[in-house]
Amino acid sequence: MTRLFNEPAAFADEMIEGFAASHGRWVKRVSGGVVRNTKSTPDTVALVIGGGSGHYPAFAGLVGQGLAHGAAMGNLFASPSAQQIYNVAKAAEHGGGVLLGYGNYAGDVLHFTQAQDRLRKEGIDCRSIAVTDDVSSAPLAERAKRRGIAGDLTVFKVAAAAAEAGYSLDATVEIADRANDRTRSFGVAFSGCTLPGADHPLFSVPEGRMAVGMGIHGEPGIDETDIPTADELAELLVAKLLTEVPEGLEASGARVVPILNGLGSVKYEELFVVYRRVAQLLAEAGIDAVDPQVGELVTSFDMAGTSLTLFWLDEELETLWNAPADAPAFRRGAVTAEALEAGVADLAEAEVSIPEATAESRAGATRVLAALGAAKDVVDANADELGRIDAIAGDGDHGIGMERGVLAAVDAATDAVDRGAGAATTLYFAADAWADKAGGTSGALWGMALRAIGDAVGDSKAPDAGAVAAGVAGAASAIMDFGKAKPGDKTLVDVLVPFRDALAAGVEAGKPLTEAWGAAALTAEQAAENTAQLMPLMGRARVHAEKSLGTPDAGAVSMALIIRAIHNTLTERTTIKEKA
Repeated sequence: MTRLFNEPAAFADEMIEGFAASHGRWVKRVSGGVVRNTKSTPDTVALVIGGGSGHYPAFAGLVGQGLAHGAAMGNLFASPSAQQIYNVAKAAEHGGGVLLGYGNYAGDVLHFTQAQDRLRKEGIDCRSIAVTDDVSSAPLAERAKRRGIAGDLTVFKVAAAAAEAGYSLDATVEIADRANDRTRSFGVAFSGCTLPGADHPLFSVPEGRMAVGMGIHGEPGIDETDIPTADELAELLVAKLLTEVPEGLEASGARVVPILNGLGSVKYEELFVVYRRVAQLLAEAGIDAVDPQVGELVTSFDMAGTSLTLFWLDEELETLWNAPADAPAFRRGAVTAEALEAGVADLAEAEVSIPEATAESRAGATRVLAALGAAKDVVDANADELGRIDAIAGDGDHGIGMERGVLAAVDAATDAVDRGAGAATTLYFAADAWADKAGGTSGALWGMALRAIGDAVGDSKAPDAGAVAAGVAGAASAIMDFGKAKPGDKTLVDVLVPFRDALAAGVEAGKPLTEAWGAAALTAEQAAENTAQLMPLMGRARVHAEKSLGTPDAGAVSMALIIRAIHNTLTERTTIKEKA
């Protein structure tokens, strides 16, 4: 378990601060993560990687000459926000365009895509590569749905070397795609990981058993077996990966980089014992093992487990893999780098101005703040249960992420109200803070929802029932358009859509907002319960669909809880007004 921390909510920020302080030769901290503290060749591609914290040396440990130009660092096991990614990319970009690299997880895809769109609007050529090396997370025919695990290293190293060598952005993207196509990984775990402040791991494995096919965020495995010997484990890993030799290649005569990755608490000595047999098996298959890597490269806090990656080379890929690099956690060859001058690449965030608002809208802003406060209270009270539900088929961090997001939203909304903001501006402040601090899929989606409601209510009049209903409808449309989820996929959409419809029906029937919201809240609560009978078709839970049957979706449950909590604030305000 994680023993050394101060406030759990501050762990990621304090970790980044300490990392930057101890690795100043390579990196410097910027808003959202770290960038190189050394000069890069002008007009070349900048590789910006990133993901949730908790996986060191991924991602910050891979920033340096010959490797990444910057790393956007999200909270623990949560993707960085679009704002964080944008900030890091702006600090790292130096004239040749930006390639964003990340693991293929829903939250990362949402946030990196948003950042990419924003950079493009500013005239910066920006592309993305989502790593999909984990063979256990989807069948070969659906490779685009696979998640990224330790194969991040091979894709990022090759792309970075190409950028360093002066490849165009088009050519860098092509070589990154080729590296991804030729990378396969498979992992196992003996116990789950425990986040700072938690009193139990995100998942557990029965004594004497091993989870097979688990992910790096604590996602449960797709199977479970007795713990094998070291040789038997090597045979399991190699056999699985050799069933997926990339198209057009044969194992015999191939040159392959093998990576035996420790996930956090398996000792190096144990890994060496396993690799001994891996090397034998590869040789027996006629495979030439090139530059083997054994150690912790993409971890999962204190998870006891390991994964094997095979990177199938061609001549160009091998040259780029072997190119010099100098980063805190990955070094090879001789690299000469000139340190940046003090202050270079340091982006400060300017205070956002407050637009003028009417007195009616400012009064509405206080109601928005009260609603967010109620949301925070109900999330805090149910965070452990939300995590438990999420851990059935996901990574168990939904409660933690929701706590981070709603706390940031309340703080931002409080600041906005104190500065005289109207209802829309208060919602915009809350939306950006929620997305920025929560990260992950839920952070992006709740940020969209609050912003859509802000668009509908505006800053010029008191939010009325029609505007609120229109805002909820806009939130549903934005979330489904961007996240691609639809009713029946076992997501928060299964609550949001029936709530939207029930609220609209009540408002159209002439009911006051309090009454219409209350009736729609009942619909939302029933819809959340009904998700227990659905099979997940989106997100991380999709991989473990059968395990989630009989358990409601965590995102759906949290949305229903918040909807009910907001109704309570509406009722309280109505009662006070009537008494007055």
